[in-house]
Amino acid sequence: MKYNRPSTNDDSDPCSTNLNELAQMEAFNDIRPYHDHEVRPVLTRLLNDKDLLNVMARHRYPTLTRRFNGVMTTLTALVLKHNTRNVANVRDFQAIIERYLTRVIKTTTSDVTFSGIEQLEKNQAYLFLSNHRDIVLDPALVNYGLYVNGMETCQIAIGDNLIKRPFVSDLMRLNKSFIVKRSLNGRRERLLAFQNLSAYIHHCIESGQPVWIAQSEGRAKDGDDQTDPAIIKMFNLSRRGQLTSFAENIRALNIVPVSIAYEFDPCAADKARELYEHEQKGHYQKAENEDLKSIVTGIEGYKGHVHVAFGKVLTGDFADANAVAAEVSRQIHHNYRLQPSNLLAWEAISKDPGQPSLLIPDIDTLFPQTDLQQYRQKFASHLELCPDHHQPWLLKMYAQPVINRYLNGH
Repeated sequence: MKYNRPSTNDDSDPCSTNLNELAQMEAFNDIRPYHDHEVRPVLTRLLNDKDLLNVMARHRYPTLTRRFNGVMTTLTALVLKHNTRNVANVRDFQAIIERYLTRVIKTTTSDVTFSGIEQLEKNQAYLFLSNHRDIVLDPALVNYGLYVNGMETCQIAIGDNLIKRPFVSDLMRLNKSFIVKRSLNGRRERLLAFQNLSAYIHHCIESGQPVWIAQSEGRAKDGDDQTDPAIIKMFNLSRRGQLTSFAENIRALNIVPVSIAYEFDPCAADKARELYEHEQKGHYQKAENEDLKSIVTGIEGYKGHVHVAFGKVLTGDFADANAVAAEVSRQIHHNYRLQPSNLLAWEAISKDPGQPSLLIPDIDTLFPQTDLQQYRQKFASHLELCPDHHQPWLLKMYAQPVINRYLNGH
């Protein structure tokens, strides 16, 4: 799908405009996704990257690779070269990703459903501001919904903390991802980086390219989907000093809150362990390659029913970042498709000290078609994936969307 670029003033110098656009795009070179002409050179580099080939060989053929590492790495390289032999541009690469994602959906979910997408205009670029539970699947599922509905897929914001290995950066940027520089230490360096990021996001929307970004830094491991006002402030950084107001700058981005609900989180036990250790020790030390393992677990683990709810475009006259963040959170909480797992978790913790008093419909009323006796056994088996002392954290993780939905009488 193609979008018309914004028209330029007839009195402007086209050569000057092109030079300005070129200079602007060069400022984004270290964060933007790869362009079509860069795809084959990047693929050639990846297909010779021993680190990537070894990771993929160990994942696909773990036993054989432990015994015959060199042979299996070579075999993996040959398979990848064959599978990507006809990839000439980003669309070709995404077609491979789409086929893989379709297989993942068929084998790891009972159903994937969408709501609200029918209210979006197909020729409009939106900034999808989403809750964040899974490193890869959250934006992938949003893109899947857009793809099957004949809409342009998003460029995806990804933190540089997840791309410490060069091959991960290359793979993500081939798949329309751009880099959020979170690991910079200096205050001035961080400010400049976020100004550039803000300018890039505005550039994408203005040129007809949708964008996906999480509502806060990192996954909501505790299940509490809250929008960070700092993200909203970042959106406005590149527009400071211009004649437009804050509210106009926000409206120009066509922000759509997105709420993604997983019936079962494949990474739930790992998240519960991290939350437990944070409480007990005051910190949590990630193991080597933990983010990469979380990506694989999130993709391959069973998720049950997944629902992606697209909210309404933010068109209000927002006074500040806090007001925008509050509306995004409200829509995400309201549109979150609660599952029986959420209600059973709330049922388990609702009598604990400190839990709010909520007026919630009976679970039999909310899920009349579900065999709840059988489901209770299914959820108990999922809970047993956690050691006993981690289970309260897992239950709170699943119960939090219920609290968010009903705490204010929604």
